[in-house]
Amino acid sequence: MLLISLVCTIFASYPNLLFLSSDWQHVSEACRGSYINSTLIRILLFWGFTLGLLLFNQRVLLSQGLKGRILPNILLTVAAFGAYKGITSLICSGFDCRPIILTFQFIVMGMMGVFLGYTDHLNRVRQKAFADRQKAEEELKSLRIESLQSRCTALTNQINPHFFFNSLNGISSLVRKKDDKLTICYIDHLSDIFRYILQSEHKGLVTLEEELEFARSFGEVMQVRYAGKLDVCFEVPNEYMHLQIPVLALLPLIENVTVHNMIDSDHHMNVLISMNENKELVVRNPLFPKHYKQETHGTGLKNLEKRFALLMDKQIRVEKTADEFVVTMPL
Repeated sequence: MLLISLVCTIFASYPNLLFLSSDWQHVSEACRGSYINSTLIRILLFWGFTLGLLLFNQRVLLSQGLKGRILPNILLTVAAFGAYKGITSLICSGFDCRPIILTFQFIVMGMMGVFLGYTDHLNRVRQKAFADRQKAEEELKSLRIESLQSRCTALTNQINPHFFFNSLNGISSLVRKKDDKLTICYIDHLSDIFRYILQSEHKGLVTLEEELEFARSFGEVMQVRYAGKLDVCFEVPNEYMHLQIPVLALLPLIENVTVHNMIDSDHHMNVLISMNENKELVVRNPLFPKHYKQETHGTGLKNLEKRFALLMDKQIRVEKTADEFVVTMPL
């Protein structure tokens, strides 16, 4: 804006240079030195007053609208014109000041000051509105992220007591059987599982490698609990281990297998965790429905669906046939 103001000032003073070129032919050699000095003083004074008028609009009348600028500019233009005439009359007496042209130049510069100042004011308002909008969007985004984290934490925390109570039931069952070796093995695996759960409490997404390591430990606990009648098999190539998945995504799926199916000598359960051609994780198991429906806490598939939607903006797919139950999870 200052550069534009300078260009306007030079443009407005251009007639003075034309007059200098025209008058030069009619000025005697003896008076040419004084004429040059007088003209330079006039041009410098004109530049000084008009630049001051422009800066006044851009630096003093920052928040003024168009109407609020007119009267101050009229007063300042009249004062600048009077000061210019007074100074040049004292210093450069004897030379034609061309008052009509000079008056027109000051009027033009006064109008230009109003226009440029108001334009600068509108630009400031636009920049402030843009900055405020960006700030509001960032605050809204931050609030959404905080809300997302809170909701995911709440959903994840629902898993912990659910799994904890089931684990206590498993220990209780082994203690009744008085199998110390299996009980100790079971508790060791539980220790690894709870360590993972505690370390993952504040995580949203984990690598597939971390989640599968946890699932292997959990599968070993299930083998102990069901006396080798439940196997969890993994067919996931190493090249996909860097992909990410919501933490504890496999826990409710494997638990649901035990909750909704019969697992005994006649119903050997094999859970297969593999990858499909779309780089999605697939968990499948045969169906051996129980004769009675066991009461659950509602923290299974619905919880998992919500966490996938919140963390990844994607949906899991659940397919159930007469013989098989399949859950497909995007990574």
